[in-house]
Amino acid sequence: MNWILTSEEKKSRYEQQHGDLDERSLVRKGNIAYGAGLALLMAGDPEAAVWLRRAAACWRESWSGGESWGRPIGALKASLLARDDAAVAELARWTLETGAATADSPIGRYAGAVALLALERWSEARHVSESLRGLDQFPQDVADALAYVAADDVVGYVEAVEAVVASFETREEHLEDVAVADTALALQELARRRGIEHTLPPSPVLPAAPV
Repeated sequence: MNWILTSEEKKSRYEQQHGDLDERSLVRKGNIAYGAGLALLMAGDPEAAVWLRRAAACWRESWSGGESWGRPIGALKASLLARDDAAVAELARWTLETGAATADSPIGRYAGAVALLALERWSEARHVSESLRGLDQFPQDVADALAYVAADDVVGYVEAVEAVVASFETREEHLEDVAVADTALALQELARRRGIEHTLPPSPVLPAAPV
């Protein structure tokens, strides 16, 4: 895939706006901006951070409560990949204020676990992450990676995050058709905060150079 051409196509679509933006329009713009950011990340272009921040802003603005947990998750992941520490901290606090960490929904608790890890609240993050393990409706490699980061278990984390990458390699569908293992990359950022340094093996769904 030509990542620069892909990013240009996403940028062009992002600029196309007709009338006021409603909730769904903001989500779509967030998706498109995220696609542009991921494509630029794959190309090694520093402009990736600009588009990832735009995606986070759109998803945050689109939040209207309820069970739309994908939006705070997306905003947190985008900010982590942009390495915007101030935005990560603010979004993590906001995500916890929504009640994500104690949500009935596994996806809600996933948002809570990411937020707690981002704030380096390891003990609480471990408790929430452990609640996701063994659930059929939640990917166990992701649950394991979250729990291992919280527990500072390097060996367990390495195995889990590499399993996350492997699962992305077999997917046929990706957000905005941009085949990037964004979850693994976000986990890497959380692991780095824990002091876990691990270079993922080469993969077609990861940037060629370490991020």
